[in-house]
Amino acid sequence: MKIIPVTDPEFSKYGKVITDIDFSELCQVLKDKTPLPEGVEYVTFCEALEALPVMEELSVKAYGEMPIQIGYCNGHNKLLNALEYHRDSEINIAATDAVLMLGKQEDITPDMTYDTSKVVAFLVPAGTAVEVYATTLHYAPCDPDGTGFKVAVVLPRGTNEALKSEHKGGVEDSHLTAVNKWLLGHPEGVNEGDPLGLIGENLSL
Repeated sequence: MKIIPVTDPEFSKYGKVITDIDFSELCQVLKDKTPLPEGVEYVTFCEALEALPVMEELSVKAYGEMPIQIGYCNGHNKLLNALEYHRDSEINIAATDAVLMLGKQEDITPDMTYDTSKVVAFLVPAGTAVEVYATTLHYAPCDPDGTGFKVAVVLPRGTNEALKSEHKGGVEDSHLTAVNKWLLGHPEGVNEGDPLGLIGENLSL
């Protein structure tokens, strides 16, 4: 699978590299104080990361003073498995090299299916932070060399928490699996009961 660096102009359709915030301390804490599981682990918020000064800077500069959360997604992964989107941008800060498989929300059909042949893979080098736009489909990062990845995940506060009510009110509504998280799963890559929507190959690095 072709992997494009996030510094390539092609990435501008999906997000942007953040250059005006120093993430060096956050990357060090992420490397030193968070686990690297054999599978993939996503933690909504991490106290060690949220205690850093960059927490306030991100809230003020990147999210316009909205309340935010800083968690992480760590582990080992080579597969697409699913795609999701939010109503807000997500910021990913890579403490290690990581690959993001991305798509465009505009390519989802009216019946909530998406052809995986449209997915594009981007390399986020260690120490790099990117804003993934709200209209960009994304999921768990992949590790390009098999050594695992550690990526901080910044989102508006409350995103990915458990839903308070049932959601079966429409085509899109049935894909809401957590607060501010709409999911399209691949038949080969999600748990039983998760909403499907990806058609084509379950892409792999």
